[in-house]
Amino acid sequence: MFLDAVNTISKMNNDIVETDDLYEKWQHWAASKISHHGGTCCEIAREWLFAMDFSQLNGGSIFSGPRWIRQRYNWGPTHWAIYWCEAVQQNALDCGAQAALANEVFSVRGVKSYPVQLVQQFTKEATNQWSLRWDGEDTAVQWIKDDLIYHEGCAIVADNNEIKIWDASAAWWINPKQFGGYGSLLAVRLFAAPDDPDSFQWGDNFIAANEWQKIKSL
Repeated sequence: MFLDAVNTISKMNNDIVETDDLYEKWQHWAASKISHHGGTCCEIAREWLFAMDFSQLNGGSIFSGPRWIRQRYNWGPTHWAIYWCEAVQQNALDCGAQAALANEVFSVRGVKSYPVQLVQQFTKEATNQWSLRWDGEDTAVQWIKDDLIYHEGCAIVADNNEIKIWDASAAWWINPKQFGGYGSLLAVRLFAAPDDPDSFQWGDNFIAANEWQKIKSL
């Protein structure tokens, strides 16, 4: 599977998605980041997170996905901005907050981790339900566009410049081979610093750093 060409068209459930418009709405969005009060309240919260991950890891591989985050926090609306001392006390966190927690956990383990933005396709029925839920809790629904959603995860470097992408709110590794259909991944963007590599390999996909990449379904 290779990256799709510009201006091609994807079909799913008889709906046509022009791929050059996939991520236009989220082109200038930054990855979610949990804020810090600069005091002991947030430091204690961060130490709790890392201690919890250490206990859950229980001597396992540092490259294993932190599934306990999804077990601890339901997926749901989050009011932004959110601070560390607030985040760890929530019952539910959205994908951005859960991805930010996972990214910090991997980094503290000593694993190179990068924030990742995703565009997925579902159905209008599903996105309408999610929109009503977020509206009902007075939170922003700009992450929804028709049957498309903006999503977040994190990418870890497994070997050289080969990456794996962790979906924290689903508690699984995303398959680099996409087959279309409900929940399929259409685009990805990985945020890297200037001194990091400028490209990565994800399965058969070439991922350029800091640029939206379209993903072709098999």
